[in-house]
Amino acid sequence: MLRQISRLGRSVPSAGNRALAVAVYADSGNTPKRAQEAGYEGVACVDDAARALELYCDLWNVTRLPWALRWCEGLLDFILAMQDVDGRWLNFILDWEGNPNREGRTSVAGGAFWQARAVLALARASTVLSDDRIDGALRRGLDHIVVAVDVPSDVRVLHVKTALLLNAKDVWPQNDLLDVWSNEIMSCRRGDVLMNSAYEEGQPHLWGHIQEGVLADAGVRLGRQDLINCARRSADLVFPGVVADGFNLSRTQPYDVASAVYSLSRLADVTGIADYAALAGAARAWFDGRNAAGQAVYDRAAGRVADGVDGRHVSTQSGAEANIVAAQTLFEDTVTLARRLSSSEALPAAIHVANRM
Repeated sequence: MLRQISRLGRSVPSAGNRALAVAVYADSGNTPKRAQEAGYEGVACVDDAARALELYCDLWNVTRLPWALRWCEGLLDFILAMQDVDGRWLNFILDWEGNPNREGRTSVAGGAFWQARAVLALARASTVLSDDRIDGALRRGLDHIVVAVDVPSDVRVLHVKTALLLNAKDVWPQNDLLDVWSNEIMSCRRGDVLMNSAYEEGQPHLWGHIQEGVLADAGVRLGRQDLINCARRSADLVFPGVVADGFNLSRTQPYDVASAVYSLSRLADVTGIADYAALAGAARAWFDGRNAAGQAVYDRAAGRVADGVDGRHVSTQSGAEANIVAAQTLFEDTVTLARRLSSSEALPAAIHVANRM
């Protein structure tokens, strides 16, 4: 995972001489591919960089490995460079010089997901890194979040995660928003099942579905058992069947599985119920072959995670999101691996040589 992220890493000159980003996609030979699912999008994005910054902040916090700090600094520089002066984030860069995509619908300033993920990543960075720029960027970014209305639940959960991190910090503007936002998430449900938006039909998609885990943590912080009970009722309907079937969906991405593991792990910690921990463990096994294809999605020898399972076929591609969320989900393995890697294996060659794409 960390080796693949390193292979996908590139410097971004316009964002500063330390700035790093991660190529969105890569083919079977680990050659980066441009994102163009919604027209031409670009080569790398804030969405992925933000999640990578969270990962490397966690790694730096645990291991104190210098190369982990170098990743933190590089990703932070890139994310800060992608914030407009009004506090909104652009998502994609068009090329490895770092020219931002200002027109694409998956990149326009202030898009809900990348605005939320950038703020969340800076909130995590603020607890680990000493950089005077972080709090100012956080305040500017939060200004847009606190006034947002009709926010889908799968975005609002990222806001709540941010609030949980910043609750005790001076940069947090309104402590009562944690309660208000938790109520919004709890009310977005069909029966007892928490949904990703008010317009979603059928079972909630699992990609980014972390409502149960976030509500459990919010319930502890706020002293509200009703939030924890709501999270449990939904989790008991959403996860056991799909985990038992090895996520036998028409298409399963690592982020689907990572999201399920997150919620189940948080519920296990909050409630102390062993069944949730067992389900989280069974879900993690998807990466090592407990899936519809019966094959490992995480190739440990090659150090790469495939982009998912389509029917009974493991993808040959391996991009940023797959490897970042897998490294977070298998974090104990990631720490063990990190301590074995040299800086040349863990850091992108783009730090030392000219970018090639």
